[in-house]
Amino acid sequence: MAHSKSHTPVSLSERELQVVDLVASGLTNQEIAERLEISKRTVDNHISNILTKTETDNRVALVRWALQWGKVCLDNINCCLLPEPSQQAEEQQVSVESSN
Repeated sequence: MAHSKSHTPVSLSERELQVVDLVASGLTNQEIAERLEISKRTVDNHISNILTKTETDNRVALVRWALQWGKVCLDNINCCLLPEPSQQAEEQQVSVESSN
C-alpha cells in the first residue's frame, strides 16, 4: 500500500507548493507546465523532488500528505482562515492595553 511515511513537517519551496496545489487540483504534468509556463520536464523534476522530500510514493499519497499537513485547501475543506494582519495587530494592541 502506498502511503506517506513522513511524520515531520517538510520544507517545500514556493514553486513546489504551487505544483502540489495544482496536483491536488487534478492537473496533469503537462497542464501544470502550461499553467506555470515551464517545461513538462521541469514539472517532472519538481514532482520527483517533492515525492522524495515528502516520502510519498505517488500523486495520491502526495495529495493525502498535503491535506494532512495543511499545504492545500480543496473546496473549502481543510482550510485555515487567518485573520488579516491589521486585525491581528489590533487584537494584540487590545490585549496589551487590557493587561496594563
